[in-house]
Amino acid sequence: MGMLCYLLLLCLHMMIPCVFSQVKDFVSIDCGARGNYTDPNTGLTWVSDVSFNRYGNVVEFNTTNKISPQYRSYRYFPADNKKYCYTLPTTERKRYLIRATFLYGDSNFDDPYPMFEIYMDATHWSTVKIKDASRVYVEEMIVRAPSDSVPVCLCCASTGFPFISTLELRPLNDSMYMTDYEDNFFLKVAARINFGAMTINPIRYPDDPYDRIWESDLDQRQNYLVGMAPGTKRIRTLKNIKTSLREYPPLKVMQTAVVGTKGRLSYRLDLDGFPANARAYAYLAEIEDLGKNETRKFSMLQPSIPGYNDVVVNIAENANGSYALYEPSYMNVSLDFVLSCLFSKTRDSTRGPLLNAIEISKYVQIVPKTDSQDDAILDALRSLSSKGAWRHESGDPCVPAQWEWVNCSSTMPSRITKIFLSNKVLNGSIPMEIKQMNQLEELWLDGNSLRGLIPDMSSLRSLTVVHLENNRLSGQLPSYFAELPKLRELYVQNNCLSGNIPPALLSGKFIINYDANPGLNIIGGSGHQRSLRFILIVVSGTFVASIILLLGCLWLLRNRRRKSLKSESSEKYDSFRIVSKHSTRYSISRGASLFADENFDVACYISLSAIEEGTCNFSTKIGEGSFGPVYYGKMKDGKEVAVKISSDQSSHGTQQFVNEVSLLSRVHHKNLVPLVGYCEEDHQRILVYEYMHNGTLRNHIHDSEKKRSLNWLSRLLIAEDAAKGLAYLHSGCNPCIIHRDVKTSNILLDTNMRAKVSDFGLSKQAEENFTHISSVARGTVGYLDPEYYANQQLNDKSDVYSFGIVLLELISGRKPFSVEDYGSDWNIVHWARSLLRKGDISNIVDPSLIGTFKIESLWRIAEIAILSVEPHGVCRPRMQEVELAIQDAIKIEKGSKPSSGSSSSSSNVLALHVSFPSSQLEILSCNSSNNMNLPSAR
Repeated sequence: MGMLCYLLLLCLHMMIPCVFSQVKDFVSIDCGARGNYTDPNTGLTWVSDVSFNRYGNVVEFNTTNKISPQYRSYRYFPADNKKYCYTLPTTERKRYLIRATFLYGDSNFDDPYPMFEIYMDATHWSTVKIKDASRVYVEEMIVRAPSDSVPVCLCCASTGFPFISTLELRPLNDSMYMTDYEDNFFLKVAARINFGAMTINPIRYPDDPYDRIWESDLDQRQNYLVGMAPGTKRIRTLKNIKTSLREYPPLKVMQTAVVGTKGRLSYRLDLDGFPANARAYAYLAEIEDLGKNETRKFSMLQPSIPGYNDVVVNIAENANGSYALYEPSYMNVSLDFVLSCLFSKTRDSTRGPLLNAIEISKYVQIVPKTDSQDDAILDALRSLSSKGAWRHESGDPCVPAQWEWVNCSSTMPSRITKIFLSNKVLNGSIPMEIKQMNQLEELWLDGNSLRGLIPDMSSLRSLTVVHLENNRLSGQLPSYFAELPKLRELYVQNNCLSGNIPPALLSGKFIINYDANPGLNIIGGSGHQRSLRFILIVVSGTFVASIILLLGCLWLLRNRRRKSLKSESSEKYDSFRIVSKHSTRYSISRGASLFADENFDVACYISLSAIEEGTCNFSTKIGEGSFGPVYYGKMKDGKEVAVKISSDQSSHGTQQFVNEVSLLSRVHHKNLVPLVGYCEEDHQRILVYEYMHNGTLRNHIHDSEKKRSLNWLSRLLIAEDAAKGLAYLHSGCNPCIIHRDVKTSNILLDTNMRAKVSDFGLSKQAEENFTHISSVARGTVGYLDPEYYANQQLNDKSDVYSFGIVLLELISGRKPFSVEDYGSDWNIVHWARSLLRKGDISNIVDPSLIGTFKIESLWRIAEIAILSVEPHGVCRPRMQEVELAIQDAIKIEKGSKPSSGSSSSSSNVLALHVSFPSSQLEILSCNSSNNMNLPSAR
């Protein structure tokens, strides 16, 4: 007994720091509360919304009912054309559950029950329809925060008025609720049901440390859950259940279930806002002790999804034992308004189907916010004043309702078309960045105390009206106003402007008022204008002539310099017998020389004797590759080189040699190993490269001693270098080059551990306008693209697949193919994917990395790696997108913000992962259309 108590205390001791860490980041806002307090039922601290919202009025209930403290009042807002927002603090790219609740109660208003809209920033969240005054209406959204704050806004009342009772922010574990679509979609929770519940009360914090609300299946009013099959039995256990998978459902939820004792389980559930695309999870754990010869196997007959109804679930087998969690899921499935579930046991099963809990979330497409540059300039303008309620308008400037001092375009994303800040007590200078608001039509900044020069607005080609009068602006009146094609009115009177008024502003094309600027002068007479035009022509002609003369001089100097360099180069390499040759692709029938075409330049030719001297007759062997042995050398000028000798004298080996020389002669990038020269003498074919002092990435990953010095950030930087080199081959060369043999042994490291891609013997050059190359599949086992191997159609996505394997190696420190590590039927892709789908990244990461990384950075690379190894190339990102994802991870690791543009590194690659109802079942589908509005579904 004493030992049991000790173990319980130890478990509590281990859990308390985690729970405390979670709770301290909770934000719980009681909308309408007079002050802060602690809820005695949950122990959570609630704060008044006074510091979050300065608008609206409060209603307090005169009730004797036993309700939670946070439902004894609410805040309501006018039913006007404005929006009223709460801004919640977040950490960029972290996932959160955001919950809003609404209890109308005994408000005693004569108005009809309210119906209004709630928005997450510019994205419509839900229409709140009050039908029962005594019911708490709950709306939940799961989001990956796009920035350091998320606004929640109420507006657009159809009846009654907008109101809110509570607003809650709950941070989630890094792996929870991750989807392939989170750059473009939020998740709106449609149902979260605890089956077999002992009471009608929901389960939430502290039983669920993330404070999700698990509704009881006994509460049919909340869930409209009907259609229970005959023989359905409620079961319960008090035993511990392993629930530490991706979504971490609470233990108390998993300790109850329903069982179909007559072989069937069925339910019907209304899904508000459907039909729609959804993410659907089932939570299963075997909580009955089965006999030695007993089994529980069942399949899903409804909903009817072709290809999945005959898949059999064996919970204990799928979860690796009883009392352990199994999370079968549809990551993207199309569901109707009414969800009909039907589970049926198989013929060889002795027990009926079992269900512990389900969770269904609707994909809600994120609506683009107002152009970020426009938004930033509005913030700059707000900072010029310290007075006025207009400064405190929050949320998006345009959606769902415009701020009172701006007008917006109907485009997406919205652009600002009018700024109306007349008489708003603005002090300071007009922001120089205003020139970026190229959709601006009207600018009203009159009646303030603005100082300084009128900024450059020559790029604002849509401007029609400009009001800058009654300020303290100084300097000259810019002439560019005359060039704005749509300008109708320009008011600058009563300022401190000086100098001459440009004559073009007085042409009469638009109204201009420049009175009360004592320093302004009008240039008189048409004769003066002619003189000015003559001066301009003379000056312009002189300028053009000077430019032509300068260019001619530069051309002559360049020619002389090139001749001088050529002479120096010839003298420098005379001892190496470097011969300038012109060449083309090899043709055996052409005869002695491999390179014979006058129109193709290759790398410099180095004599065999010079190579033998530099390598001390090939005395120091430093490696062996598919091309042949590699030797260390040092040329007379001190340059260290790696010398590769072809061991294949066949036509294929010849082609590899020619291929590498011809390709590397025309591609030059800091992340590609440069070719110093080549040699073909005495049947020897030799390639001379820059020497890379730290060898291959493979050696550093798989050598137990070397890998200790290779921390996570170092691996990210190496991955970034290699991705840049491959991205250059794919998009920087015309036509593009496909490497065809990307692997860790072909990624070399210099003295500073920066990476360069090498070995282009198998590379292929794509023809213009061709999407693929028909080619016999070549590459290295473990890295070879399975789609390319199957259909012999090579494209740049084949390199992406191989690089995805490299990323998995960097994460795990494991080899891509190993019977010892993965078994006879498994490789690194199957192994990593199965663990990541469970949210189990801890068993993937290289043990030598423990303590050296940020988990979000690691997940970012894991996500892009798994996308890169999709079986179908169209589902994979492009190399540029992989590069951006790696740069995101580096910024996370260094503690800076990832770029907003790169969060879309995989936005055009919508991959469907279906894991219901077998952990080994995997259907992958995608749509690479840029115009896709919803995730693809099956």
